[in-house]
Amino acid sequence: MVRPGEAQAIVAGTHGDPFAVLGVHREDEAIVARCYIPGAQDVAAFGLDGTPLGTLMPTGEGGLFAGPLKLVAPKPVRYHARNPDGDWWVDDPYAYGPVLGPLDDHYIGEGTHLRLFDKLGAHLLHHEGSEGMHFAVWAPNARRVSVVGPFNQWDGRRHVMRLRRDTGIWEIFIPGVGTGEAYKFEILANNGTPLPLKADPFAFHAELRPYTASLTTAPLAHEWGDHEHRGFWAKADARRQPISIYEVHAGSWRRGWQGEFLTWDELADQLIPYVVDLGFTHIELMPITEHPYDPSWGYQTTGMFAPTSRFGDGEGFARFVDGCHRAGIGVILDWVPAHFPVDAFGLEHFDGTALYEHADPRQGFHPDWNTAIYNFGRSEVSAFLVNSALYWTETFHLDGLRVDAVASMLYLDYSRKSGEWVPNAQGGRENVDAVAFLQRMNAAVYGANPGVMTIAEESTSWPGVSKPVHEGGLGFGFKWNMGFMHDTLAYLARDPVHRPWHHDELLFGLVYAFDENFVLPLSHDEVVHGKGTLLTKMAGTYWQKFANLRAYYGFMWGYPGKKLLFMGQEFAQAAEWSEARGLDWHLLDQPAHDGVRGLVRDLNRVYRKHPALHARDCEGEGFAWIVADDRDNAVFAWVRQAPSEAPVVVVTNFTPQVLTGYRITLPRAGTWCEILNTDAHVYGGSGVGNFGGIVAAEDGGAVITIPPLATIMFEHNT
Repeated sequence: MVRPGEAQAIVAGTHGDPFAVLGVHREDEAIVARCYIPGAQDVAAFGLDGTPLGTLMPTGEGGLFAGPLKLVAPKPVRYHARNPDGDWWVDDPYAYGPVLGPLDDHYIGEGTHLRLFDKLGAHLLHHEGSEGMHFAVWAPNARRVSVVGPFNQWDGRRHVMRLRRDTGIWEIFIPGVGTGEAYKFEILANNGTPLPLKADPFAFHAELRPYTASLTTAPLAHEWGDHEHRGFWAKADARRQPISIYEVHAGSWRRGWQGEFLTWDELADQLIPYVVDLGFTHIELMPITEHPYDPSWGYQTTGMFAPTSRFGDGEGFARFVDGCHRAGIGVILDWVPAHFPVDAFGLEHFDGTALYEHADPRQGFHPDWNTAIYNFGRSEVSAFLVNSALYWTETFHLDGLRVDAVASMLYLDYSRKSGEWVPNAQGGRENVDAVAFLQRMNAAVYGANPGVMTIAEESTSWPGVSKPVHEGGLGFGFKWNMGFMHDTLAYLARDPVHRPWHHDELLFGLVYAFDENFVLPLSHDEVVHGKGTLLTKMAGTYWQKFANLRAYYGFMWGYPGKKLLFMGQEFAQAAEWSEARGLDWHLLDQPAHDGVRGLVRDLNRVYRKHPALHARDCEGEGFAWIVADDRDNAVFAWVRQAPSEAPVVVVTNFTPQVLTGYRITLPRAGTWCEILNTDAHVYGGSGVGNFGGIVAAEDGGAVITIPPLATIMFEHNT
């Protein structure tokens, strides 16, 4: 029976549990149906097979109808509604039982559910005899949550959801809703205040900005053909494999003829062959998770489970990843679990309370980016983020996650003055909840996906970033070596006449080079916001800038650590990067720029071909100094080596002088061959080198010529 006031609450949209009133119910010996259909004058009920079941009568409240049905037990029904303007059919969502079960409640309550992306959000499914869409969202402090969209004229009274009280999850199955439908959640805060319509935190697709609604999708149907690629990396030790990463902003690598974004299929046709030709092993995509603001480059994410609609849908992204894999290229996603934007349609005060973020701005507000910081200590929030990591690596077969802004997560006082932060329980500055989350995330990703790597953008001396969790580390596979980038760029910005007094800047990195598993990053951060480009950072004349850059690339590819280069820097782009336009591809018509690209191609080839240059990137046994103290000539030389492999000697001259008759001790007697010389004519250099590319060493000693502003690599001829 309907209690006093319930009918009015249904019509007003304030009833907290409409499933107790609407739908099909047994009352005494009768089966009774109640429905809310605004605008209807007459309503008749039918079975899903079309059998007439009875006529429902208006109850006196606008749009609310009730009446007995010719049924022996409750089951799903449909309603045929009419008014003077026409007639229409309505599927009754309140006649269907829940989709989630007790085990879901248990694991969600624990915060240990590792398949939340299969349960929350919007899922197309067959339920109790009908096709439709199941919606579920976490909003434990809301008074009422509804799904709204064109299918109900954005009327929050029509599809009020069922609350699972143990978990704070609201759910509803709506028969007849298909794919491609826009939707949001209409939420009343606990005090009854309507909140801005919220996008689905678990949405798999969203409208193209400036629109912000989530979109229903079908399950991913792509048939993968990357078994060989994934099988190789599942068995490989990534630390001992050549890894050379091409960092890409998908929206500005290249644009269409009218300045439009390329689709995933167009990127596959153009980007994959380009990367294969240059010899990179991986593409790292700057965040392609959905985001509302282009100049954020994707780092202010509102869709932790949705590939941005700028380039197409999830099927298109899957085809792109699969195409990369079939061509032997891995795909790494730049992933942002540190913070989220405070757009009204997003996670901020999602149910009227600080749900995903901290309530205290000293903990929950990021002063650098004006964003909200996730509450990593809340199990549901931690599970949300862990599930996002699992979703991308499992659903889209990604080879890795580069985790952004890890340093900002680890320290409670990051970018804060005294009094602007809250110490941990021990009075320290370490964010122990963030540490636990990162360990949990890494353990989950590595446990579920052999062959996947995680990479931390972490700029401090936090110990054990790339140490396994079971040994007390954070559990990342690799860490960005920000010190290498900073020190080397500072050194190369100096005129060569001053470099002898800054020799130690290039020595210091080897003090800690094997403390972590490092990636050497020359990333997008170095070519924006007035910083110029890698080319313009170099000291000297026009020719010397190119020579410095070529020498630097040779130095870096010979240095221990995996490699990362931002797009455009492979051909020495002269203008700063902008997300609003494509790269300056016309520069490749100029020999100097095309020469740098040719050098990068050959560096990747040499790096991949010679195990001495990569097989011990992360272990001290793979490196030994030969020349570390010749500061007057700005010469650096070392040997790279690996067990049972021919060693490679790397020699760099960071002055514009040709050094002839230079005596050097090589690790083996015999013949050594130049395998790369950054001063070669083909790269735009002066063509200085050793006669025939051959050097003879007796008792390890040799006399060599070192070109100006150049790096040369020698391999022992066995």
